[in-house]
Amino acid sequence: MSENLPTVSVIVPAREAQATVGKTIDSILGQSYPRIVEIIVAAADRPTAETASGHGAVVIHNPSGSTPAGLNLAIAAASGDVVVRCDAHAELPPEYVQRAVELLLTTGAEAVGGMQVPVGFGYMERSIATAMSDPVGAGDARYRIGGEPGPVETVYLGVYRRDTLIDLGGFDEAFARSQDYELNHRIIDGGGVVWFDPRLRVAYTPRGSLKDLALQYYRYGAAKRQLSGVHPGSLRWRQLAAPTLILILIAAVVASIWVPWAALALPSYLALLLMASLRHGSLAPGVTASLAVIHLSWGTGFLLADRRAPDVR
Repeated sequence: MSENLPTVSVIVPAREAQATVGKTIDSILGQSYPRIVEIIVAAADRPTAETASGHGAVVIHNPSGSTPAGLNLAIAAASGDVVVRCDAHAELPPEYVQRAVELLLTTGAEAVGGMQVPVGFGYMERSIATAMSDPVGAGDARYRIGGEPGPVETVYLGVYRRDTLIDLGGFDEAFARSQDYELNHRIIDGGGVVWFDPRLRVAYTPRGSLKDLALQYYRYGAAKRQLSGVHPGSLRWRQLAAPTLILILIAAVVASIWVPWAALALPSYLALLLMASLRHGSLAPGVTASLAVIHLSWGTGFLLADRRAPDVR
């Protein structure tokens, strides 16, 4: 019977999201799960707040505008047994909350989640979306490339037991990015389980230009450097690949002063990316460029960030 099911609060941190947050809320209202008791939007600006309120959400003000601060304000206001994190640019499939709650109950995990599915509409968006979900761009991260259900280091968005969030003190507000990864790392460090299921798929609209993609991944790399300084055990092999690539290319450029053929390192790297992208047909040139931007921007961000500094905003 539905009255025996856990109650659910859906929380949405939102900034400058007036164009999308209405659709996000509508997708939450369309969920099949019968015990969603509230949708809480932590809005950083008035237009977003007014749109969210107009669609029936509870709105709280997030004066700092930072994502983890908004999440913590929403958690403090939430009354549900389960807290579902949702992005203000995402639309949840109708069975998303139902499946997530079932997984929490059947697996005993503290957190569950699934895949970020980039969906682009123009040539460049489609190329970037393909690169983000390709193993060459994402490594072995199951929340990007898929895989078998089971324990993982992190998931996209995340559905949590509220008691777990309260016990851990919520999201660490020092991490403007990677705050979900950091929280999941603390859950695992404490003996808990973060569970991945590929059926929990949420569409994501990627950046539409290489310039915006470069800034996004530079910030991701910088955030990972900061996270590795606080939690050294969180670092994975795939996250060292891009900074290692940067160092190899720099060494090749320097070595080319004495060994001219070393200058072939960069064009050889790009040629390898093109070969890996050929399976994507007409998108191959765009995917090649996107993969290069992902690698080089992420690696540069990781190498140049001050691991002791607050995250890049």
